[in-house]
Amino acid sequence: MDRKEARALAEKLVAQMTLEEAAGQLSFRAPAIERLGIPSYDWWNEALHGVARAGMATMFPQAIGMAATFDPELIEQLGDVAATEGRAKYNAASRHGDTDIYKGLTFWSPNINIFRDPRWGRGQETFGEDPMLTGEMGAAYVRGLQGDGPVMKASACAKHFAVHSGPEDLRHEFDAKASAKDMAETYLPAFEKLVREAKVESVMGAYNRTNGEPCCASSALMDFLRNQWGFEGHFVSDCWAIRDFHEGHHVTENAVESAAMAINAGCDLNCGCSYEKLVTAVRVGLADESKVRESAVRLFTTRYMLGILGEGSEYDNIPYTVVECDEHLEAAEKAAREACVLLKNDGMLPLDMDKIRTLGVIGPNADSISSLIGNYHGTSSRYITVQTGIQDALEGKARVLCSVGCHLYKDRVDGLSACRDDRLAEALTVAENSDAVILVVGLDETLEGEQGDTSNPYGSADKRDLFLPESQRRMMDAVLAVGKPTTIVLLAGSAIDLGEAGEKADAVLLGWYPGARGGKAIADLLLGKASPSGKLPVTFYRNEQLAGMPEFTDYSMKGRTYRYFAHEVLYPFGYGLTYGDASVCSAVLEQKDGKPVVRIEAENAGDMDTDEVVEIYVQNEGSSFAPLNPRLCAFKRIRIPAHGTWTGTVPVDPRHFLVVDEDGHRTQDGKVVLYAGMGQPDARTAALTGHKAVPVKTM
Repeated sequence: MDRKEARALAEKLVAQMTLEEAAGQLSFRAPAIERLGIPSYDWWNEALHGVARAGMATMFPQAIGMAATFDPELIEQLGDVAATEGRAKYNAASRHGDTDIYKGLTFWSPNINIFRDPRWGRGQETFGEDPMLTGEMGAAYVRGLQGDGPVMKASACAKHFAVHSGPEDLRHEFDAKASAKDMAETYLPAFEKLVREAKVESVMGAYNRTNGEPCCASSALMDFLRNQWGFEGHFVSDCWAIRDFHEGHHVTENAVESAAMAINAGCDLNCGCSYEKLVTAVRVGLADESKVRESAVRLFTTRYMLGILGEGSEYDNIPYTVVECDEHLEAAEKAAREACVLLKNDGMLPLDMDKIRTLGVIGPNADSISSLIGNYHGTSSRYITVQTGIQDALEGKARVLCSVGCHLYKDRVDGLSACRDDRLAEALTVAENSDAVILVVGLDETLEGEQGDTSNPYGSADKRDLFLPESQRRMMDAVLAVGKPTTIVLLAGSAIDLGEAGEKADAVLLGWYPGARGGKAIADLLLGKASPSGKLPVTFYRNEQLAGMPEFTDYSMKGRTYRYFAHEVLYPFGYGLTYGDASVCSAVLEQKDGKPVVRIEAENAGDMDTDEVVEIYVQNEGSSFAPLNPRLCAFKRIRIPAHGTWTGTVPVDPRHFLVVDEDGHRTQDGKVVLYAGMGQPDARTAALTGHKAVPVKTM
C-alpha cells in the first residue's frame, strides 16, 4: 500500500492507544498490544552485506568490496537477495512465534558515511571515500532491499546521519565540526540521494555531535531531512546514542531530559533504553504527548507498508528454501569476482599451470574464515577460503603446499613456543619446494571494525597506521627473499601499504573481505578463469603520508581523499588493472533526450576478454570553489573482448557540473572540463596503467 493509505491506518491505530502503549512502541523491542491485535516486533535487524546475525544467509563481499565493483545493477540485485532471504527467514520465524532481535524486516543498512580517513575501522562498512559513488551504490542497495511492489519488501536505513567517520573511541563524546561547504559537498549528498531518489524508509542518527548538536537530536540535520528533502519515513537513534546525551556529550542532565530532547527533535525510534523515560518526560512537561504519538504513527506506517500487521502480502509465500539457493550464491560469487582489484601485475597473473607443478599457499589469511566475512556478517553453511578455493581448483592438476606462516598479529602462533616466528621455517620450506607462491595476508574484523566489536590489540577499532602487523611483514620479507615468483593476495577492508613487500612481489591482488565463499572467486581470478575488474573506492596512501594529513579528529576535507590530496599516492581512487589492456580512445559530450551523455569509444589491446569501468571526471577550471582535483561524476561497467572495441554512452547528471561555495550553495562557476578513462585523469594512474584519461570533446 502507498504511504498515504498506510499512514491513515497508523493514525487510526495509534489513536486507540494509551500514552504508555504508544511510548512503549518507540523502543526497538516493541511489545505486543494484545487488546489491539498488535504483535511484538524487534526493529533491530542487519543486512550490510547479506542478512546478518540471524543464522544462515548468503553473504556478499563486505560493503567496501561491493563498492569496488562499480556495478549499481549488481548491488541492487544483492539488495533484493538480502530482502528475499530476510522475508524467508521472517516468515519462518514468525510461524514459530519468534519475534526476537535480528528476525525482522527493518534492516539498518546501508552505511553511507564517507570513508574520509584510512585509519577508520568502520570504513569497511561504507562504499568508500567519494560522495557520488557512495550515493549511487547506496541508492542501488536501497532499491534492491525495498523493492518496487505495492508492499515494501524490506525497510532500508541510511546511516549514520551525519558527519560520522571516527575516531571510534571518541564517538560517544565527540563533536564533529564541518563547514557548510564540506557538509553540502561531501557529508550530505549521499543521504540526500537516498532520501529524495531511492525513498529510503529510515535514517539512523550518529553517536557523535555535528557542529555542536547530538546527531540524534539535531535541529539542523532534521531540517535537511524533513523540510528540505521531504523525508517521510522514520528516524532511529544509533544504539544507546540517546544515553550519550547526558553521559558523553553532557548536553542534558539525566535520562528523562535526554529522552525529551530526542523525541522533541523528531527521533522516532530508540535503539536503547532511554525511551523508557518518555512517559515521565511528558508528565513533567519536558515533552509533548503529540510528539510521542506522531513518532508512533511513523513507525506503524512503516509496519503497514511492509504488510506485517495482519493484511499480508505476496512476500508471505517466500519459502525458507531460497536461503543460500544457487541463484543467490551465484550473485554473491559474481560480486566477489567483480570486487577484486588487481593492484600490480608484472606478468605473473594469471598463473600458468602448465609451468607450475607445485604451488605454495602461505599466510595467516590463507585459510581464515574471519578474513572472508568482515564485520556485520551473517553465517554461511559453507566457507571457501582462498586456500580451499585454490586446492579445489587444482585438485588432480598440481600439488598445493600450505603454511599459515605467522600469526595475524602476534609474534608466534603457538603460545608455548619459545621463540617468535614459530611457523616461519615451515613457510620458507613451502616456498623452497614450490614453483610459485601465493602469500595471503591482511587484516580481519579483530584488527579493524567498530568500537566494542573488535579485539584490536592496539586498543581501539581504528588502525594506528597503514602497515600490516609486524609478524606478517617479517614473514613476507622472508618468503619473498626465497626468490620464487610470488603473488600477494591482500584481504582487508581499507588502505594498506605493503611497503617493500609490495614492491618485491610480482603481483598484488586485493580481495577485500570477499564473503563466505569468496575464496573460489579469488582462485578463479588467480588461475585466469576470469579477469579482475574491480576499482578502488578509496585512495591507497603511502604510510608516511599520514603524517602530512589533517588530524583524525579534523573533519575538514582539505588534504583528504583523492579530491583534495595534493601528492602522488600509492594507488589512486578509481584504479584497478585487468588481464586485458583497455583504454578510452575518444569521448564526446552529447545530448540524449535533453540530458547530457558522454559517447565513449574504448578498445582492448590485450589478449583476454575483460570487464572494465569507464569513469568520467569533471573539473571546474578557474573556480575557487572546485575541489583541488577532478571529481567522479559518472561511471559505467562494460565488457570488452580481447582485441575488440566497445562503443556506448555514459549518462552524466548535470548537477555534478556545479560547485559548492563556502556557504554550502551549489552554483555554476568556472569552465566545466570532462575527462574519460579507466581511472582518474592523474599522472599516477597513467603511469600505473600505461594509459591517460582523454579530455571529453563537446559537440
